[in-house]
Amino acid sequence: MRTVQETSSLEKDIERNKFPVARGDDIIGRLGVIRLEKGDTLPDIARHFGLGINAISAANPGVDIWVPEAGERVMLPLNFILPDSPRKGIVVNLATMRLFQFKGDSNSLVVSTYPVGVGTKERPTPTGQMHVARKATRPTWYVPASIAEDHRKKGDPLPAKVPPGPQNPLGEYALYLSKAGYLVHGTNKPASIGLNATNGCLRLYPENVKMLYDDTPVKTPVVIVNQPYLIGQRNGMLYMEAHTPLEGSGAVELEKIYAKLRDIEKKSALMLDWKKVEEVQARSQGIPVPILEMDQGSEEEAARTIEVEHPDKLYGRPEIPELKLEAWYVLAADVRDEIEALRIAAIINHQGPQIPARVISKNDSYRVIAGPFNDVGEAKDASKHLKIYLEIDGILIEPVDKS
Repeated sequence: MRTVQETSSLEKDIERNKFPVARGDDIIGRLGVIRLEKGDTLPDIARHFGLGINAISAANPGVDIWVPEAGERVMLPLNFILPDSPRKGIVVNLATMRLFQFKGDSNSLVVSTYPVGVGTKERPTPTGQMHVARKATRPTWYVPASIAEDHRKKGDPLPAKVPPGPQNPLGEYALYLSKAGYLVHGTNKPASIGLNATNGCLRLYPENVKMLYDDTPVKTPVVIVNQPYLIGQRNGMLYMEAHTPLEGSGAVELEKIYAKLRDIEKKSALMLDWKKVEEVQARSQGIPVPILEMDQGSEEEAARTIEVEHPDKLYGRPEIPELKLEAWYVLAADVRDEIEALRIAAIINHQGPQIPARVISKNDSYRVIAGPFNDVGEAKDASKHLKIYLEIDGILIEPVDKS
């Protein structure tokens, strides 16, 4: 059952990055809803509204990530319980894959927040206290030996260093943390934001890392926590927000939050709805839900959402160049099912750096064509990338001879 309150009017936009923090409150932002249009993907909707793919997927279970139905209403989980941490400098919650930057004091506190990509199980992002040691624009990436070895095994050898440009995974801006080897940086793989996809660094959308870079002085404190279960108050109401815990931390973190809830109930006059607590934990949709015993009207008011108008153009959505007879292409798939073809094309389009792909119908089949490419070298590189990272055996398509 979805906790979305229908609304009659559309709003042009909804705040997604910068919020005032009211005194005594622990929650910022509002829930939104948007109606999808043909060709939308959840990664494109997520990026436009400052969300990670983890957040929008968890909030909309059952919705196809790559080929959702046109007309479907999708929740935008744009309200957040702040991490249980001092509200100073930068705080990153690995479990929610979200970064919070605090400015001001308790009398006038403002928080900017951005989704992040975090480390994998094999190379996790470390927790603890650190600070921004230095900053760099257009950084050069000096490839660590362990990462170079991983790529070599995949058949994708890397140079010792990667200069600034579209192939550089650090993007245009980097903040180097005091813990050696760890950075907060941009990316050339925006569809990885909100995933366990890095080698331990924190990865932001290009547009978000620029805002963070410009607004973060050297020596800014950074605290990285792992809090899948969050409790917070707003307007006198108590909420709980649950996320799927990082592997191995679920039982410990759940016991912590239950102990905290029992303590709240013991020390206050509040009566918790323990059945609702269990439901929130089980669903782990990443949305603040009221957990006090209350009447139906109060619960509906707490769950009210903003119906957002679909933008004319989704920011950062991959653009596909026009077909050119004189260009090279790669046949990535030839399938009978149109939805399958559209899904493959969408996944290819969201590789980083982007490999353009489209679906062309022919007779009773649907062909996924990647390109255009300027020469055979570019086409071969794309085909190699498709094989290594997507296990797609591409077939080169030569230019049409116009002589």
